[in-house]
Amino acid sequence: MANVAGQSLSASLFVGALVTSRVSLRPRWQVMRAQMVQGKDLMLRSLAFQACFLSAAAVASRFGAAAVAAHQVVLQLWNLVALTLDSLAIAAQALVGAALGAGRARAATQLSWRITWWSTIFAMGLALIFAVGHALIPGIFTSDRAVLGEVAIAWWFFIAIMPVAGVVFALDGVLLGAGDVAFLRNATLVCALFGFLPLIWLSMLHDWGLAGIWTGLALFLVLRMLAVVWRVGAGHWAVVGADLQAQRGSQ
Repeated sequence: MANVAGQSLSASLFVGALVTSRVSLRPRWQVMRAQMVQGKDLMLRSLAFQACFLSAAAVASRFGAAAVAAHQVVLQLWNLVALTLDSLAIAAQALVGAALGAGRARAATQLSWRITWWSTIFAMGLALIFAVGHALIPGIFTSDRAVLGEVAIAWWFFIAIMPVAGVVFALDGVLLGAGDVAFLRNATLVCALFGFLPLIWLSMLHDWGLAGIWTGLALFLVLRMLAVVWRVGAGHWAVVGADLQAQRGSQ
């Protein structure tokens, strides 16, 4: 119900803004078709994420109630950190998209690295907060000693991957702003299939516990970081608006 209410309110405000701005509401089929193609790629990327996290939860449950409870506590905190870092990624998406749309590819490249730098610093600040609060924060969620013992196993993995996430999420935003969604889809699928998922299932087979699961998550993020850093560094994504329209027209 909260989801429906929130989405309905957002949609109403968005339509209201369009009407107030006197924007034409006539459907633009070429733009809609391009958005649907990107939507397909984003859906496949999201499915890869869901497969990873559902597999992690399934394997954590094999290690007992305390392990899956601890995993859930740390995972929800990870989601909080991820959404916080995503605020900078959304800024990157908007700024880079605007720069490329205006034909300023060099400015877009400069923006991408500047936002990544600030995102990494921000992520390191968050990591420091959670490191200092390692003895206090888990206790907010549970007083069960067995769960807290399992939380301690995943906690330092959670902290260690935050700076990596600062880089990954910022450059994800850059590539999304550039419309390079197909690359993000492929990179996510490859990193999931050859990074996260093998370690998740090996953790179950060899009884590695939460350490194995969170090692898989760390590897997943490191592989994604290498992929997006390479992509942004190569510069193929920085296609300005007119050239991008020409490419889509030829497709």
